[in-house]
Amino acid sequence: MHEEKTEDMKYLRHDIAQTWLAIALSLVVYIGSYSHASAQQLTQSGLDAGRFVTTIDGKQTGLFTLTNNNGMEACITNYGARLVSLMTPNWTGRMEDVVLGYDNIGDYIVQGQNFGATMGRYVGRISGPAFTIDGKIFPLQDNGKGYISHGGNPGFQNRVWDVVEQGPQKLVLRYVSPDGENGFPGELTVLLTYTLTDQNSLDVDFNAITTKPTVINFTNHSFFNISGEPNRDILSHHLWIDSKRYAEYDKNKNVTGKWRKVKRTPFNFKKPREIGERIDRDNEQLAITNGYDHTFLLRHPANMRKPAAILYEPRSGRTLTVYTTEPAIHIYTANGLKGDQRGKGGILYGKRSAVCLETMHPSDSPNKPQFPSTLLRPGENYHSKTVFKFSTEPKILMKK
Repeated sequence: MHEEKTEDMKYLRHDIAQTWLAIALSLVVYIGSYSHASAQQLTQSGLDAGRFVTTIDGKQTGLFTLTNNNGMEACITNYGARLVSLMTPNWTGRMEDVVLGYDNIGDYIVQGQNFGATMGRYVGRISGPAFTIDGKIFPLQDNGKGYISHGGNPGFQNRVWDVVEQGPQKLVLRYVSPDGENGFPGELTVLLTYTLTDQNSLDVDFNAITTKPTVINFTNHSFFNISGEPNRDILSHHLWIDSKRYAEYDKNKNVTGKWRKVKRTPFNFKKPREIGERIDRDNEQLAITNGYDHTFLLRHPANMRKPAAILYEPRSGRTLTVYTTEPAIHIYTANGLKGDQRGKGGILYGKRSAVCLETMHPSDSPNKPQFPSTLLRPGENYHSKTVFKFSTEPKILMKK
């Protein structure tokens, strides 16, 4: 991270008292210009917006708050276009935060965890690392393991996005990825719109254009614990997935290009099941990832009237229903968390304390022609939308 002094500070050449007064005034102007809550005014989720103010690569970061007419609140930082907190009601109407994250920008930078982040240019792995378009090979950033993951380092999750528009219930962010970033061709302009609706949904909407043929695959990497108690694991959450097949891994967690049937396996969520019911079964695919960390092919891709997945937590009564235009959803049960990362409220996030519902195309699609294409050409507009809808009506889930 590189921090630069503001223009006001550069030209201050007065005594100490005058200097501190100028700094204080400049901070007030800066925070006000971004329409943040002041440092003295906490968000509903308990966040201090002042702790998200810094400069990275010459760009300013901050915290942006959306609220709907039902009292829901979403807090987002433009560092990595991350969802930081999401307050939703339980069955009694009590508002609780249902996503993992940190309460300051420094931890997001130093800890390197993808809580709530926007992943790109390509979420998941690309083997080689390289792909071919129109007969031309494009080598990608090499991590020494034979693949590139989540678009390389730095990825979209490490970039400061520009704020294009902010309203009470909508935030529009933009990132322009330069031609050749981490090996990907084409200057890619991405618009991301977060909308907190009065139907109690958080809508995540991507649009992108490119100057050269390229491949893209975006997702939101929120870690959900819809109990509202992130000190508890998610093993008693009930999960339903609209899928009959999931992507097979080799022993090194690279997709083979084959789709396995979920029938008679721990991957069968065609009827609601507790996540923890079969997560530790003796299963070769589960052993590779120490739990669920797999991509499920959706039965009704791009059909926004059909749920892709439904998550239900019985104690709080919350139901999270996911709708998407994407062809697949990746389920990750936070098997890699070790209880050594302290998040919001001072809580140490333990193993399986959250579940990610990542709508996306499968990993390594550019090298697997049997997978849905991720190719984007100049003149085309990429569009992807995912809706995370909350309610306290478990009967919707139990009918599936």
